[in-house]
Amino acid sequence: MALPVRVGISLPVPPDVEASLKMAEWAEAEGIDGVWFVDGGDADALTLAAATAARTHRIRIGVAVVPVFTRTPAVFASTALALSHLAPGRFILGLGSSSHLMIEDWHGLPFDKPLTRVKETALLLRKFLAGEKVEFDGETLHSHGFRLPQPVKGKVPLYLAALRQNMLEMAGELGDGVVLNLFPAPALAQMMGHIAKGAARAGKRVEDLDIVCRYQVAVTDDAAAARERFRQRFAPYYATPVYNRFLAWTGYPEVARTIEEGWKAKDRARTTSALSDALIDELAVIGTAEQCREHIRAHCRSGITTPIIHPLLSDPADVRRIYEAFTPEKFKAA
Repeated sequence: MALPVRVGISLPVPPDVEASLKMAEWAEAEGIDGVWFVDGGDADALTLAAATAARTHRIRIGVAVVPVFTRTPAVFASTALALSHLAPGRFILGLGSSSHLMIEDWHGLPFDKPLTRVKETALLLRKFLAGEKVEFDGETLHSHGFRLPQPVKGKVPLYLAALRQNMLEMAGELGDGVVLNLFPAPALAQMMGHIAKGAARAGKRVEDLDIVCRYQVAVTDDAAAARERFRQRFAPYYATPVYNRFLAWTGYPEVARTIEEGWKAKDRARTTSALSDALIDELAVIGTAEQCREHIRAHCRSGITTPIIHPLLSDPADVRRIYEAFTPEKFKAA
């Protein structure tokens, strides 16, 4: 039996931290399953998760995802320990490699062996969260003598972000859940196949894994303007090596090449124009409320169990309208 579909919303939202905490309270009151934070240069996701734990009582609190290069496994373990006591049974820690842009340009750290770094972080964290005193020497990580001083309260699930074949299979094997992002709709079956292959290596079924995806959603009558917003915001995203290779792998090598060449030439018009309206309609969720709901329902029928609604529009009224379109009563209605 497959896991139930559980809709979450993505935070933070503008204009500030308090607005995000109020939105988390609203989501809990509306019966939304979870709030999921982005650790990507805005207010710190793990700090916001702790603040949300203090302001809510039922809702799941997830981070999808935190880059494994910016914190050590011992720091992740200590954070997970605290959040397990602040929100027992509600906190989910998502880990990912991130990208060259964030790790090398923003943080000034080497982006070396990302798959191995994610794998070793997950393996170390499993030991730490189980209360073990660890002696570990890997390719990218080493830890000797660390042990959490008190037990984790309940279980802190580890979700792993993945794009292409090897990471998808590793995430299916080692993760309690898998986090997907910004994939063209036709690629979902291919991605689910690799997750299932990895899960089978660990004696699991793909149906037992929580498959999470953050969707860029615009509930709007002006689809053209929403597509242009996506184009301007995410064409540079696909210029990063990680996402550029991913786009090519999912069946769009020419688009990926044009984006890469345009970005290197500092030709923004060429970079952004590579994303056609048709491709954007596969990558994003744009349209009326019911069109957006049906787009995501179709993905849930193909394996997504936790769709995370991320507003593509930033005006507070638009943000609320997008979230309101996905309350349990409205999303489950046929």
